[in-house]
Amino acid sequence: MASRTTTHLCILLISGFSAALCAQQPPARGNFTPHASAAHGARLIALTFDDGPKPYVLMGTRSGMGVPSASLLDLLDREQVKATFFVMGWRLSKNADQMCRKLDGGVCREAAEEEHRRGHEIENHTYGHGDFRLMEKRYGGAWILNDIDRASRMIQGITGVKPAYLRPPDWDIWPALQKKIEARGYRVMTKSHAAQPALRDVDSEDYFCVGHDLSKCPKPSDYDYVLRTIVQRERHGVYDHILAFHELPQTVEMLSRLIPELKKRGYRFVLLRAYMAEVQSYP
Repeated sequence: MASRTTTHLCILLISGFSAALCAQQPPARGNFTPHASAAHGARLIALTFDDGPKPYVLMGTRSGMGVPSASLLDLLDREQVKATFFVMGWRLSKNADQMCRKLDGGVCREAAEEEHRRGHEIENHTYGHGDFRLMEKRYGGAWILNDIDRASRMIQGITGVKPAYLRPPDWDIWPALQKKIEARGYRVMTKSHAAQPALRDVDSEDYFCVGHDLSKCPKPSDYDYVLRTIVQRERHGVYDHILAFHELPQTVEMLSRLIPELKKRGYRFVLLRAYMAEVQSYP
């Protein structure tokens, strides 16, 4: 009988996935423990996006520099998928309208309002996306906490709900700061191996696949990389995943293939708050 790994890889090959997978094992990514979702038959994905809102990506127009994009929101509608957007608070300010038009071809605040109207979640990616370590050195820890709360006020002005989750810029945080943030009522998103696998963010590394230097973009493609990572997690009994992407034209194109593939594999897409409630309810 074929091994569990071989079976999963062959399923991917049959469905049109890169044949390279049958010859190449994905890299190990820390210690895993079997997850209760395997016993419950659940396969959940919380689809998340950072660094927005970016109107041209969300709405499918052109950036201020003329870069075209398919519409991420329309793709999610077609696939009947709801997502969670970790946004930067400064983009929601009226003072940002001119900069948003220049960079991203529209008013960022209006794009966030459209996210909310279509039933997606909006969570906190800080106000200014400053490096926490640098900001603490320059301004102190209180400045970071105020920056987070400032973003929450901007988001709550659109959604009517205070954000419950914070994703630190570049996931860079340390225990003392995390404790202070959690004391203010936020759950901090993490890639740390100290967290259970189903509660760790799965970094798509899509940000390496833009610009002129593509040397760090996963090979043969980011699509293959994300699926390899999911297969690796499945091999260790993990069938729930928080996928972290960015609002990029290339990511929209990749997700137009990835979402249907994951649905074929039996995955159900849910909002982050629903994901956390369900995953943490497993015995």
